[in-house]
Amino acid sequence: MAVQKTLNFRPMRVVGIRAPGGPEVLEVGEQPRPGPIMSEVLIRVAAAGINRPDILQRKGAYPAPPRASEIPGLEVAGTVVDVGPTVTAWKVGDEVCALLAGGGYAEYCLAPQEQCLPVPKGLSMVEAASLPETFFTVWSNVFDRGRLAAGEVLLVQGGASGIGVAAIQMAKAMGARVFATAGTPEKCAACVSLGAERAINYHAEDFVEVVQASTYRRGADVILDMVGGAYVVRELSLLADDGRLVFIATLGGAHAEFNIRQVMAKRLTITGSTLRNRSPEFKGAIAAQLRDKIWPLLESGAIKPVIYATFPFDQAAAAHAELEAGHHVGKIVLDLTR
Repeated sequence: MAVQKTLNFRPMRVVGIRAPGGPEVLEVGEQPRPGPIMSEVLIRVAAAGINRPDILQRKGAYPAPPRASEIPGLEVAGTVVDVGPTVTAWKVGDEVCALLAGGGYAEYCLAPQEQCLPVPKGLSMVEAASLPETFFTVWSNVFDRGRLAAGEVLLVQGGASGIGVAAIQMAKAMGARVFATAGTPEKCAACVSLGAERAINYHAEDFVEVVQASTYRRGADVILDMVGGAYVVRELSLLADDGRLVFIATLGGAHAEFNIRQVMAKRLTITGSTLRNRSPEFKGAIAAQLRDKIWPLLESGAIKPVIYATFPFDQAAAAHAELEAGHHVGKIVLDLTR
C-alpha cells in the first residue's frame, strides 16, 4: 500500500475484498481518509465504475500494482477536495473524472493529476464515472497501438460491453467503418444504434464471413479482441494486409496456436496492452488526447455514455453479480449519492 498522509484520521467508507472469491466477499468497512502527496488530488467520490478487472482482482487474479490502493475500483467521478503541493492542473471544487490504479470503491480516493479529466459539460457524475477506464483503454489500444485511421475497418469483439460501446462510438466518430460481435439480437441492435455498420450474433453467424462479404473480401484493418483463445486463428485470417490484431483481455483463453507464415505474408501486427501498471505520465498523454479529440464529442452529444444499471455503494456485490451475468449493454456504476 502506498504511503499516504491522512486527514486527521477521519474515517471513510470503503468496499474491501475480504478474501478471494465470489461477489459475496465484497464488504463495506472503514479506513482512514487519505490525503494527497506531491502531484495527487483527493476526490470526494460521487460515482465509481465497475469493470471486469475489478472482478479479476476480487477473485485474486489481478492484484493491485505496488504502491497502489488495494481497494478495488479503476475509475471515478467526483469533486476535488484537496490537492498535493505540486498540483497545478486542478483546484479544490473542480469536478473531475479520473483513471485510477485502485481505490475507486471508496468515499474518497487519490488520483495523479495527470489522470484526471473534467466532467464533460452536460454529463452527470454517474455518466462521467463510466468513461475513464474504457475510453483510456480504447484510445490506447485502437488508436495508438492499433493505428486505426479514417476509412479503415474495425471489428470490435464484444460490442455490447463497456469497452465495446466506447470503441464503436469513438471509431465511428473518427471516420472508420465499424463492425461488432455480440451474443443476442438485442445486443446486436444496440451496437448498430451506436454506430456499427453491422453487428454479428456470434451464436448464429460467422464474423469472418460477414466482415469479408461486407468488405469485398478485403477484411478488417484492426480487430479489438477481448476473447483470445480459439478466436485468434480466425481473426488472423480476417485481417487485411498490414492489419493489426490488438488484445485487451483473454476471456476465451490466454493461449492460441497460429501460422506464423500467415503473419509474415500479410505483414500483420499482433499487439496488446494493459493500463494499470503504466506510469502517470503515460496515462496523462492519453488523457490529453482524449481531452482534445473525444471530450468535445461527448459535450456535443456525438458520443454518449451508455449506462446499463446503477447500484448504491453498499450493493457493490450485486453490481459485480450483474456484470458477471453478462446481460448488460454498456456500463454498470456505483452511485455514492444514493
